[in-house]
Amino acid sequence: MSIILIIEQVLNGLQFGVMLFLMAAGLTLIFGVMGLINLAHGSLYMIGAFAAAVIAGLTGSFILAIIAAMAAAAIVGALVEMVVIRKLYGSDHLDQVLATFALILIFSEGTRWAFGSFPLFLDIPNYLSGPVTLPGGIKYPLYRLILIGVGLFVAAGLGILISKTRIGIQIRAGENDREMIAALGVDISKLYTIIFALGAALAGLAGALVGAIQSVQVGMGEPVLILAFVVIVIGGIGSIKGALIGALLVGLTDTLGGIFLPELLKLFMDTSTAQTSGSALASMAIYILMGVVLIWRPTGLFGARA
Repeated sequence: MSIILIIEQVLNGLQFGVMLFLMAAGLTLIFGVMGLINLAHGSLYMIGAFAAAVIAGLTGSFILAIIAAMAAAAIVGALVEMVVIRKLYGSDHLDQVLATFALILIFSEGTRWAFGSFPLFLDIPNYLSGPVTLPGGIKYPLYRLILIGVGLFVAAGLGILISKTRIGIQIRAGENDREMIAALGVDISKLYTIIFALGAALAGLAGALVGAIQSVQVGMGEPVLILAFVVIVIGGIGSIKGALIGALLVGLTDTLGGIFLPELLKLFMDTSTAQTSGSALASMAIYILMGVVLIWRPTGLFGARA
């Protein structure tokens, strides 16, 4: 196995990880601050992807498509929070699961009714397509490098927002004692709407960016949502830093596991069996990682200890 292939797979893992981070960051904010289990977060990812595909088709502008994806997801997220989610804050987690699962069905069927069952396609613009040559002569797609850069930039921006701004102070305070900040005059309902819209916008951004390298279709958000839950469990609920580290770990584990595990098993069995068994183990690797982290630290890597 060549060093070039390993480096390419590491970059693929980083790209996958930062896209998971965009999903997980909003999810961990919503769960950490509001205490809400939002299964419909993947639907906001899907809405962003469809909005980007439609606007790109109408205008030919990828930048406008990204803006439209974030705006559409944020607006839908804010409306969902005000109309549906706001009634669930004092409810049992089972009620939250059932209500947000119903939202998944509504959004999926609504999207299928509006756009049909066939996938849409969002093309990578010419100025972002093609490979670039990295040190060592490694050729790697420019667009995937841009995805890594965007994800890390958003992570840095969220870190500054949470730690250095007034709204960030309110978010951190709301995570610890929502009744106290409400008593101090903070409009907790407005704060929750802002947090939900921010998380939705990040999911919409992820959907638009990933939509350019895969088809945009109904139900595309649910598999990513499952991985995002794995990320926040590993990183620690409510921690942006934990979401980033957890997402990178999951991305690298999933990508590199698919390469190294079949090669490792070839030492003990024939090639075809090793490939099949290695692929199966690779799909389990991230859940094994989650189990190991929870045994070592039940609150996640950066979750607050009880």
